[in-house]
Amino acid sequence: MTAGDGAAAGFGQRVAAAVAASGPLCVGIDPSAKLLGDWGLPDDATGLRSFGRRCIEALSGVVPVLKPQVAFFERHGAAGFAALEELLREARTAGFMTIADAKRADIGSTSDAYAEAWLDGASPLAADAVTAVPYLGLGSLHPLITKAQQSGRGVLVVVQSSNPEGRPIQEAVTEGGRSVADRLVAEIAEMNRSTAEQSSSVGAVIGATVGRPAATLSQLGGVILAPGVGAQGATASDVAAMFEGCPRGTVLPSVSRSVLGAGPDARSLRRVATLAREEMAAALM
Repeated sequence: MTAGDGAAAGFGQRVAAAVAASGPLCVGIDPSAKLLGDWGLPDDATGLRSFGRRCIEALSGVVPVLKPQVAFFERHGAAGFAALEELLREARTAGFMTIADAKRADIGSTSDAYAEAWLDGASPLAADAVTAVPYLGLGSLHPLITKAQQSGRGVLVVVQSSNPEGRPIQEAVTEGGRSVADRLVAEIAEMNRSTAEQSSSVGAVIGATVGRPAATLSQLGGVILAPGVGAQGATASDVAAMFEGCPRGTVLPSVSRSVLGAGPDARSLRRVATLAREEMAAALM
């Protein structure tokens, strides 16, 4: 079941089933100007569409989840968003789960609108999950989380990003001596425990290139998206050590440039993605 189906199973359960069928890997769809050029494609909406279709065709049956980076589509305005809508629709038809890497956040009616845009089955931008930033307070994401719970989709909260610039904020110590990242992990886990029937709707983004949070990740109760693998330096061994003890099917290592750089040849893309998937599967057994 994919986004837009009215979802009975929760996001986490569907990710676990997809991982069991295809393996633990998410591939980012990041059509930057450089990558489009490397693939011999124009830096416009036509190029975005061709890029997305080639990725879908090459990766079908190899990986369970695609993660379009919204910024690379947004920079082309309305035409870029139309290409993103098309990508999401075609990915669903091909059997992929999708994560819209939009990193949205706001309060009140604006947060409601983000929820409708990314997690409502009636929206052309609806994905199986959306990334969100918690620095207006985790409570500000309530409309997104509620919509995700209602629709069987997910909200992946950026807890600990893979970039070094995020560390001064994410590792800052709060009252009680916990870091911001550790506090977010604890709050997400408590939120999932208090809504057990929908405990898989709220997950976290935790970069594989940084130190493991002190909080117990195995008790998070949701999906962990782990960027930083491949081009940013993290290896399958790093992922295994970082997420040791997490239930099988809850950790989604995310790769982009290290796989996409093998294009545009479909066989090369498929081969490199298959190798990355097998390495992650062996590490996360």
